[in-house]
Parts: sequence; structure tokens; C-alpha cells
Amino acid sequence: MRTWRDGDGTLTVGTDSGAREVPLRIAASYRARTKGLLGRDGIEGAMMLTPCGSVHTFRMRFPIDVVYLDRKFTVLAVRTMKPGRLGLPRLRARHVVEAEAGAMERWGVRPGMRVELRATGPDSGTPGASGTPEASGTSGSGA
Repeated sequence: MRTWRDGDGTLTVGTDSGAREVPLRIAASYRARTKGLLGRDGIEGAMMLTPCGSVHTFRMRFPIDVVYLDRKFTVLAVRTMKPGRLGLPRLRARHVVEAEAGAMERWGVRPGMRVELRATGPDSGTPGASGTPEASGTSGSGA
């Protein structure tokens, strides 16, 4: 089982021939998950909240795409949420990836596909460690 830490990383979407790498901010501590994207006017790339099973957009300044991932990094659902909404909890979700609205469609993220998450910064755990089936968190609720 992998323990994630706050920091930077990379989200890889797609197959080897058409893979797209997206900058990722990892929010694993309670404080980082609670803050999430609050107070920002946008985000370059995406943010992963872990462990997390549901999110809200209260006090958000912009609409976001929300991707619910299971412990094997398989996409369970992709939703676009306007500010001031409460997302439904996903029972099998262990991680949530958030990005500006429309980003997941541009990146080709769809339910059933697998994505790879890799921590790259010194504060993010093991450098270069990737999201594998062994990497998982406990279910929980992010903010």
C-alpha cells in the first residue's frame, strides 16, 4: 500500500502511443485536502485529493471536472461540477482528480480507463513512484 504525501506529480492519461502527461498537485494531508482548489481562480493541470470519496464546490470560483478513481486508478466516473454543489459519494472511490471544467474531455478521460499517477517532488513520497494496483488509500471524504 502506498502512502501519498503533499507535493507535485504527473498524471498520465491514454495509451503508450497517445499518452498525455499533465502536471499534478497532490493533496494528501487533511489540511491540503480541505483547502483543495478553494481561493484559486484556476489551475494549470490537475489536483489529486487522496484519500477521498466525495467533493464539494462550495466557495469555488470556477466550475471543475471531477474524476473518481478506485484503488487501481481506474476511472469510476467523470463529472463536471459548478460552484456551490455537493458531489455524491462514490463507495469505491479512493482518489479524486480535479481540473478546470472541460479538461477531462480534452485529455480523453472516460469511465473504465486507467490512469497513472506519479509523484515527482521531494515532498511527494518516493520520487518516480507510480500509481500501481498496490498503491491505494483508504476511503474517505475530501473537502
